[in-house]
Amino acid sequence: MKTDVPEGARAPHFWEAMISLFSLVVGISISIVVYGLDPHIPMLLGVFVASLIALRCGFSWQNIQNGMVRGITNALPATIILIIVGILIGVWILGGVVPTLIYYGLTILSPSIFLPVTVVICALTSLATGTSWGTTGTIGVALMGVGAGLGFPLPLVAGAVLSGAYFGDKMSPLSDTTNMAPALAGTDLFTHIKHMSYTTGVSITLTLIIEIILGLQYSGGEGDVERVSSILAVLNENYTINIAMILPPLIVLFVSYRKMPAIPGITLGVIAGAMLAVGLQGANYDALVNAAFGGIESTTGNADVDSLLSRGGMDSMMYTISLVIVAMMFGGVMERTNQLKAIADKVLSMVKSDGGLIASTVFTGIGANMILCDQYMAIVMGARTYAQAYSDRGLAPENLSRAVEDSATVTANLVPWNSGGAYQAATLGVATLAYLPFAFFCWLSPIVTLLFGYMGWTIWRIAPAETGADSTIGAPAE
Repeated sequence: MKTDVPEGARAPHFWEAMISLFSLVVGISISIVVYGLDPHIPMLLGVFVASLIALRCGFSWQNIQNGMVRGITNALPATIILIIVGILIGVWILGGVVPTLIYYGLTILSPSIFLPVTVVICALTSLATGTSWGTTGTIGVALMGVGAGLGFPLPLVAGAVLSGAYFGDKMSPLSDTTNMAPALAGTDLFTHIKHMSYTTGVSITLTLIIEIILGLQYSGGEGDVERVSSILAVLNENYTINIAMILPPLIVLFVSYRKMPAIPGITLGVIAGAMLAVGLQGANYDALVNAAFGGIESTTGNADVDSLLSRGGMDSMMYTISLVIVAMMFGGVMERTNQLKAIADKVLSMVKSDGGLIASTVFTGIGANMILCDQYMAIVMGARTYAQAYSDRGLAPENLSRAVEDSATVTANLVPWNSGGAYQAATLGVATLAYLPFAFFCWLSPIVTLLFGYMGWTIWRIAPAETGADSTIGAPAE
């Protein structure tokens, strides 16, 4: 987090930084909740207010603009992924990949077990690949179709997909966030994962219990059977359903497991889907280009199928990309002009206990996701802001890395204007605020961490040096 103040400028006061923050939160809340409008313009007004505060503190316009540019630059990798995922969804629908996965899913899964099985499938996929975005963009899209065919509300299915995907992302040694958090906090990867297993185990267990209870409410009846049969028949009539169609997602999962970067890995999935579209579905070049850019407009005559398959394309991601760009402009100004630091310093000055410090870390992670609009920046802010405070209180660094991951990593997808929330909403086709109540794992994780912190459960302390050994190794508190 930027901490230097240019000559001629001063550090912003806490109240000044809070004006910037409130201008964003209040503006977006009124726009979305009261008027049902898009958040882009209120967020742009937040950028304007934050810039005025920075000018008041003596920062030059060039400094403010550099902050905006840096924020947008940080979002460019996510923007590229959004574009390619939009293309992938369109091409996979045209190529019969998504219809085939939906078809097989409807024939295998029953309503009573669908929700917990969805969590498990997405968790295993994300554990193996280390990516929640890749999981939701491939397996998650197909499971959304299966859930809709079985009669589940789409926000409920999206919540199950995200719960599993973020569990795997959080616990996988292949995940960038799981490697990033301990590196910034000052502990090692596997100590970090072991320490997270306590709180994460409770959160995922509670999630599965809730999903099982909800699933039992959809035990299925004749109406559901007829609906599923109709969907299967229409898919068979309009697409070549073939086991070969599972190859593109398998390719994406394999290259992710082999740690190929996301952009070339997803691109391989697009190429594989395009080959199947031409070879098995009879698509031509014109159809491929139209699907890649504009997505698919399904016209089978079956409302369920048309709703499931009318989506995808690069153009479908432009709304989300514009939202991410404006959000990162705000985060860039707040960071570059030290307004975030003013807020964090005020919070730290009020910490009086170990539980309070952990709570501050959790709320900072959530707040940073709302302000910086990116989970990686939220992880950096949480870890760098509180690292010295944990050391001063004799707390092992894995306590910090766990609190950061239990907040910053898993709540990014719950903020509509965060790059994570915008991506998941665009990919799964469900508004962020619609799936938020059902993404149980994602909001249970910070709650469980707060409980563990205040109760003193599994809070490890820095072990005293014994024979001159390094004293920074974490050990359970007595």
